[in-house]
Amino acid sequence: MDRPWKKHIPSGNPLEIEIPEMSVTDLFYQSVEKYADHTAITFNEDRYTYSQLGQLVKRFARLLAEAGIEKGDRVALMLPNCPQYPISFYGTLLNGAIVVQINPMYKSNELIHVLKDSGARHIIVLDDLIPIVEAVLDETELEKIWPVSKEKNECELMKGLLPLAEIDYSVSIDPGDDVAVLQYTGGTTGRSKGAMLTHRNIVANTLQSAATSKIKIQEGKEKVLGVSPLFHVYGMTSGMNLTFYNGGELIIVSRFEVAGIVEMIKTVKPTIFPGVPTMYIALLQYYQSHPFDLHSLKSCVSGSSPLPLHVLSRFNEVSGSKIAEGYGLSEASPVTHRNPVSGLQKPGSIGIPIQNTDAAIIDSVTGEPALMVDTPGELVIKGPQVMKGYWGMPEETKKTIQNGWLYTGDIAKMDEDGFFYIVGRKKEMIIAGGFNIYPIEIEEVLYSHPKVLEAAVFGVPDQYRGETVHAAVVLKPTETITEKELQEYCRKHLAAFKIPERITFQLEFPKTAVGKVLKRKLQEAHRVHSGRT
Repeated sequence: MDRPWKKHIPSGNPLEIEIPEMSVTDLFYQSVEKYADHTAITFNEDRYTYSQLGQLVKRFARLLAEAGIEKGDRVALMLPNCPQYPISFYGTLLNGAIVVQINPMYKSNELIHVLKDSGARHIIVLDDLIPIVEAVLDETELEKIWPVSKEKNECELMKGLLPLAEIDYSVSIDPGDDVAVLQYTGGTTGRSKGAMLTHRNIVANTLQSAATSKIKIQEGKEKVLGVSPLFHVYGMTSGMNLTFYNGGELIIVSRFEVAGIVEMIKTVKPTIFPGVPTMYIALLQYYQSHPFDLHSLKSCVSGSSPLPLHVLSRFNEVSGSKIAEGYGLSEASPVTHRNPVSGLQKPGSIGIPIQNTDAAIIDSVTGEPALMVDTPGELVIKGPQVMKGYWGMPEETKKTIQNGWLYTGDIAKMDEDGFFYIVGRKKEMIIAGGFNIYPIEIEEVLYSHPKVLEAAVFGVPDQYRGETVHAAVVLKPTETITEKELQEYCRKHLAAFKIPERITFQLEFPKTAVGKVLKRKLQEAHRVHSGRT
């Protein structure tokens, strides 16, 4: 395969890296030893050194062992960002058990599905959420609930660790075969599936992510703004694992509140910010009325969903930092692409494949490689970060991983330099009157309007065209515009068949925990509202 992207890997960053045969906790304890006295975690007024964190992880592993948890058992984590998250995460892995990541915003049906599907025996959960867990106990295999208090750092989980002596576990881990994490897909297009991420998958993606920014990172000196949810695969790798690998300080923030984040940027001065588009949008909106200094941020990364071009360029302008937009998915631990941190960058692209990663575009109709530059097709990926498969779903695994290639379900194209561009989701593509329409193209136009804060485009059934284009829009505060005016704006930038037939205005969008718009919910609501079935 021709790999034109290799010539754009920045000088000083390796072209390929060696992936050692080690567990996630082996990698973690390398940093504990190397950066023992450095601050590993800051949470409000609390600080933990790497040495202290390493001790708590070992004690938690012993606590699980004494409670009967053995290698291969599943332990669920249902927590917001807090110090107990990394302690529970690495402690579970040190025990040899499998971490089941659970969104703390899940309701009963979603929680039942993940717990039943994974067969989790224990759950670490925020005390406020215990009633939700208790209500589904009879429908799961849960045996024990470990509560974590949000009122203070002291909690039953931590109290249980203090009297325990450290113990070095000798659980044998096969990095390439043993599952470390069950990362359930977002479920934005249907029932979520458990991606089996092995120890090697996670170690590989941590080292790959480090290699993409090696020339920008000072080991043992960076402050990372850890506001992206750690239970999400992006926060797990780009926030937690990568920070600890580099010996950085993870500034844990429980939730994104723009005024609080601004104050933290002013006072704590983080140097690295792994964020998502909604965070950058909110920070820019705040900046418009209350300008503040963003120059402590020397490295910003955007993932989870496409970042509108005008947001990227404006944030770069006011911060002096270049947002490196990237791409990933739960099934790939998650990072597969990133814009280079120096040299050629292409705003609007997801960048180039990271180290040890191959990518290609497959014709959606023939299944053959799309040989022409800038030809849309399904993005497929191969690399050491690609999951082992879906938990308990061998047929789904066969459909998704073919000959070692992960079929992402995303429609993309590659330019002559090897930079990739996401055109849309395979399942989100709108076919109207025989034309293929990709929502992301229309969303970019809507985002470029000065009165639009957020936009989401999707198809709804139409008797004449098969499908037609519907856009939902959130306006900036105090702004007004009519549906017709916005359609006319689109008409100046898009072919006639791409113009939204309907544009509806909303106060806010339903979103996942990391800020990704739940288009399926929007689509269902507007399908019912329009009377179309």
